[in-house]
Amino acid sequence: MVAPLLSIKNMNVSFGSTKAVDNVSFDLEKGKVLGIVGESGSGKSMTALSIMGLLPYAKNLNFSGIIEYSNSSKKIDLANISEKKLNKIRGNEISMIFQDPLSALNPTMKCGAQAIEPLCCHLKKSKKEAEKIILNIFEKVKIQNVKKVFNSYPHELSGGQRQRVMIAMAMSTNPRILIADEPTTALDVTVQKEIINLIKDLQLEFGMSVIFISHDLALVKMLADDVLVMNKGKIVESGATDTVFSSPTHYYTKALIACRPKLGVNPERLKTINDFIENKTAANPIIAQKKCDFQEKVLSVENLNVVFKIGKNRNTAWLKANDNISFSLFKGETLGLIGESGCGKSTLIRAILQLIKPTSGKVLFDNMDLTEISKRKMRNLRTRLQIVFQDPYSSLTPNLTVQDALVEPMKEHSVFKNKKERIDYIVYVLEKTGLSSDDLKKYPHQFSGGQRQRIVISRALVLKPEIVFCDESVSALDVSVQAQVLNLLNDLKDEFNLTYVFISHDMNVVNYMSDRIMVMHNGKIVESGLAHEIINNPQKDYTKTLIEAIPTM
Repeated sequence: MVAPLLSIKNMNVSFGSTKAVDNVSFDLEKGKVLGIVGESGSGKSMTALSIMGLLPYAKNLNFSGIIEYSNSSKKIDLANISEKKLNKIRGNEISMIFQDPLSALNPTMKCGAQAIEPLCCHLKKSKKEAEKIILNIFEKVKIQNVKKVFNSYPHELSGGQRQRVMIAMAMSTNPRILIADEPTTALDVTVQKEIINLIKDLQLEFGMSVIFISHDLALVKMLADDVLVMNKGKIVESGATDTVFSSPTHYYTKALIACRPKLGVNPERLKTINDFIENKTAANPIIAQKKCDFQEKVLSVENLNVVFKIGKNRNTAWLKANDNISFSLFKGETLGLIGESGCGKSTLIRAILQLIKPTSGKVLFDNMDLTEISKRKMRNLRTRLQIVFQDPYSSLTPNLTVQDALVEPMKEHSVFKNKKERIDYIVYVLEKTGLSSDDLKKYPHQFSGGQRQRIVISRALVLKPEIVFCDESVSALDVSVQAQVLNLLNDLKDEFNLTYVFISHDMNVVNYMSDRIMVMHNGKIVESGLAHEIINNPQKDYTKTLIEAIPTM
C-alpha cells in the first residue's frame, strides 16, 4: 500500500480554552483532491495554516499533533522541524492559495515582482529566468495580456485576475501539494467555474495533491475525490465525495446541503443549521407564492448613463459603466439585479442614490428627478432610500459601539426627538433582526460575520426607509448564515413594508429572493422579466451562460 503524501494525526489547536482544531486526523493521497467543508469558525483554515506553519502568533496558542509529510527520501514531521527547514518546504513543495488575494498580495509591489519571488528564493532563478517562467504560467492560468498583468499593481486587476496571479505564484515551483483556502469566495459564478476548472486541469497536468477548502458544497463536489466535513473544530463526517453528499449520515452535513438555495425550488423559508438541531426538518417545505401583480410604481429610471474618464492626456479613454438603462420598481416587490463583477450593478445603485452623478438620464422618486434636486433635498430623502453594503466589517466604524453606530444616522436625520426614543426604537429593530439590547455596547469585532450583517441591516431600518438596496449583502457569508440573513430580509420586508432591490452575482440567491429579475452585462440590461421566466426560459445567451455556470449538488 502506497503511503499517503501527507498524514495528519491527532492535531489540536487551541487559544486558551477555545479549541479551534479538535483532535483532527486525515490522510492526503498522492494525486488526489481532498475537500474540506464547513462554516466559518469550523476549523478549516486553522487546519490549513497549521500544515503551512502559519498559525497566528498568540501567547495563549497551544498546538499538539503530528503533520507527517512524505518527502521524496523520508518522512518529516512539519510540526517538529526548524523554521529554516520548514521554509525550504513551504512555498516550494507545499504551496497555498489564500482566500482574499487583495489582502494576500502586497499592494506596494507589482504582481510580476511578487510572482517571481518563490522562483528566486526557492529555485535560485535569476530575475530574467523567473520572469520567463512566470509569464508562461500566467498563460497557463489563462491570464489575458500577461505582460500588462505582470506590470500591474493588485488594485488594478479584477478579482478573477488577482486570484489567477495567486494561483500562478503557488504553481510556479511545481509543488507536490497545493492548499486552496476558499479560492473562489465572492467571485462571479462564471469566474468561479473557470478557477475550479483551472485547478482541476493543473492538478491533472502536474500530478499534484490538492486540499480544497470551501463552505460551498457544490464546488467541492465538482473538484474533490474525498471530503471532510468540519464543525466546531472536529471532523464530523468523511468519505468519498459522492457518497457523503448523496447519502450524508451526520445532521450537520444534511443541514449544509439543505441550506443552499436551489434554482427552481422556492420554499417560503430556507432551512438553517438550527432547524436541524431543533428537528424542524419538514419533508415538504411550504412553497413561496411569488407576486406578479405589483401596481404602484415607487421608482423609475429613464435612459440612465454613467461614463467614467480613465487615463490621462493622450491615453484618455471613456468607459460606459451604465449604458442607457431604464426600468421601474414597484411597491412591495423584490427586484433582483444579476451580473458579473464589472457589469455596472453597483455603479447603477450608486447613481440612483446620487452617490455618484449620472452623466445623463433621470431617476424619478416621489414626483422628483433625483438627478436635478439639491444636495440638501437629496440628504433629506436618504432616510427613505437606504443601502446594505457587501462587507459589513468595512461599512461599520470599528471604534463605534452598536448603539453609537445606529444613533448617529438617526440623530443626523432627526429621527425621533430624543436619545431615549431613539434607543428604544434601536432595541426594537435589533430584536427584529435577531440581536438584543445586550449588544448595544459591543464593538463590530465582537460579532460574527452574520451578526455584523444584521447590525448593518438594523442601521438601514432605524431610519424607516421605503426602499432598501442590498448590494451583494450575503455574497461572502456561509451557506447557513446566508440562509438566516435571507430569511431575515424576507421577514423584515413584510414587517416594515419594504421594497427591495437585491444585487448579487449568485443566481440561486437572486432567484430565491426576487419577484422580477434584471440581467446586466457590460453596463446594459440584456434581459428582464418575472423570476421564474428568466430562470426556466432564458432568452439571451449571456443569461443562459450564467445559469449553466451554477455548480449543482
